[in-house]
Amino acid sequence: MWGSSQFSLIEPVGRLTVTKLANPDMFPNHANAEVLAEYSAKKGSKCILVVHYGGDSNYRHFAQEDDLALNDVIVLELAFVDPSTFKTHIDWVEVIYTFLFGIPEDRYTYRADGIEFETLDEALDYINQLAKEYGQEGPIPMFYHGNVRTGEAYLNPGCGFPLYAQICWKYYGRAGAYYYIVKGLIWPFLSNRYYPYQISHLSDLQRLYNEGNLDYK
Repeated sequence: MWGSSQFSLIEPVGRLTVTKLANPDMFPNHANAEVLAEYSAKKGSKCILVVHYGGDSNYRHFAQEDDLALNDVIVLELAFVDPSTFKTHIDWVEVIYTFLFGIPEDRYTYRADGIEFETLDEALDYINQLAKEYGQEGPIPMFYHGNVRTGEAYLNPGCGFPLYAQICWKYYGRAGAYYYIVKGLIWPFLSNRYYPYQISHLSDLQRLYNEGNLDYK
């Protein structure tokens, strides 16, 4: 898997987080942005990608500083959008279908930087060109957001999982997708330094988020 990832556009990493500490959390100097920049700097990557369930955000890229990086790390964002309905909850049928069969090419549209794309290829071409403009060399590390609005966070893969699985499947096939899904699910539990606080305060943070009390004022 390592060898093939060096020749692909995307290098899957895994789930970024389990819940929000502030909203929006894809924002300069937020805890999750710091985690992304730190990982990217250690890998020597100038850009990093986070994928999402599509909501009402434009999913704009932004710069995040890190002490290990010579320049700011560029956090790229990409969301998949279900044209038939707006939703922010986790659709378990969708998650299971994605895990077993992948995502049909014409099922969703995609959004990055406020631009709508009809196909995943178009969206990834845009991400690739944007990364090149910022001097990216080699594959772009990719996380999926992983936020869970309500309930437990162990079995629920969270925001962005289907798109993460779709991209893994596209570049690494079924077996590779399963490998990166399993590997990716455990990433925050072992590597996100904010995870102990998030999981120990999960229900309180979810309640505050859903009540709007984590919103930036």
